[in-house]
Amino acid sequence: MSKPVRVRFAPSPTGGLHLGGVRTVLYNYLFARQNNGRFILRIEDTDQQRFVPGAEEYIYESLAWCGLEPDESPKHGGEYGPYRQSERKQIYFEYAQQLVRSGHAYYAFDTPEELEAMRDRLRTDENPSPQYDHRVRTNMKNSLTLPADEVQARIDSGEKFVVRICMPENETVRLMDMIRGEVEFHTGLVDDKVLLKADGMPTYHLAVVVDDYLMKITHAFRGEEWLPSAPVHVLLWRYLSWEKDMPAFAHLPLILGPHGKLSKRDAARYGFPVFVKNWSDPASGELTEGFLERGFLPEAFLNFLALLGWNDGTDQEIFSLEQLVDRFSLERVHSGGARFDFEKAKWFNHEWIRRLPVERLQSDVRPFLNQKGISDPHPSLLARVIALVRDRCTLLSDFYEQSWFFFAAPKQYDTPSLPNWSEKKAQFFLGLADELNAVPTWNSAFIEDAFKKLAAVHAIRPGELQLPLRIMLVGKKFGPPVFDIADLIGQEETCRRIRAAVPVFGNA
Repeated sequence: MSKPVRVRFAPSPTGGLHLGGVRTVLYNYLFARQNNGRFILRIEDTDQQRFVPGAEEYIYESLAWCGLEPDESPKHGGEYGPYRQSERKQIYFEYAQQLVRSGHAYYAFDTPEELEAMRDRLRTDENPSPQYDHRVRTNMKNSLTLPADEVQARIDSGEKFVVRICMPENETVRLMDMIRGEVEFHTGLVDDKVLLKADGMPTYHLAVVVDDYLMKITHAFRGEEWLPSAPVHVLLWRYLSWEKDMPAFAHLPLILGPHGKLSKRDAARYGFPVFVKNWSDPASGELTEGFLERGFLPEAFLNFLALLGWNDGTDQEIFSLEQLVDRFSLERVHSGGARFDFEKAKWFNHEWIRRLPVERLQSDVRPFLNQKGISDPHPSLLARVIALVRDRCTLLSDFYEQSWFFFAAPKQYDTPSLPNWSEKKAQFFLGLADELNAVPTWNSAFIEDAFKKLAAVHAIRPGELQLPLRIMLVGKKFGPPVFDIADLIGQEETCRRIRAAVPVFGNA
């Protein structure tokens, strides 16, 4: 019997959640749901210098908005906790000691100053960034070069040390990647990575292997930027005698911006978000806008994210989360980078705005209206407004501009756009207000009928009168059909707006 599928997303709480990270979450989530497996969120907070307060809660909030709730996490619990690495410190220390005892790792006592001196000594044009590797370690201060009694004395005295993996000098490490096929690495090109830092915290390399083993992770999906670290991880699985339990790996393609890997700098330069939701850096106060605040629906966000590097082999572009669970396959994930197109992302959002039930959209639209001072629109009115203007909205933030006039009368009018305003037209509209005030049934059909009949009485073509009516009701020459606007704002308000606008138009 095959093992139950267990996948994980393991972010560091150092800032906003980038859309590349969410795509990794999404692919993990889809694979887990397809296979009746478990999706685990593990917080990798071992780098205390980069830890940012509030970042962990931000991750939970972001995944909740996306609808990608983990089955196990520090917040949700689970039988393989703790799920926060800072709470597992002693576990990693024991495995680091095991690696030292078996000869696959060693203690290194080099100070930061000694490391920098080594780099200065070995730096050349051909080797601008010297590494601590098999060619260097024999000339450094570590347990491979120092007598055993001196090593122990240094440890007993409390001297700071790190634990480094002892990379083989001339081996080939092979990894079967679920996306890229077999990948080979030459160990002589890989440095002796630090596994345990001087503060006793593990680095990613040791922690990810130990945690994946103890949490019984069966598949590890991560960005391709981790591919160069794969030989270190494969060897750690081997050196700890866990190779038969090593998860299947899939290194996902990069998401590309205008100039290489998509970054926060791209967002600032080109004016589009790259984080799930707004992130305010506690240290600098710098605010980075998120897809949520820009006006994206979570359904659209996940839809376009899924297609950044994957397709199902058809021309279909609109997928619900349930459809993605049904159709997703790693075999159709591309190995090359996927370019982020913000205009295409907005197209997905427009499509989802058009397709979702009005009742579902109300809770998403309401906050954007609230921000602009429309604090408590009646649910029935809001539903009718959304149905009327949704085709004109690409982002949720567009709903205010496309609908504010349903909730408040215009304070200014685009009078320069009035065609040939005259006293005759003024009399028509004053008469129209009286006519509409007496219409027994208030709907767009009756309003239009009364409008056209009165236009015939005044011998004015209806086409000359519709734009002035629109500007009276909206303030500008845009919006849905004008008689639908009148229908929604109501009989009393329509007549009031007409009467208020006539004298303004006459003085323009």
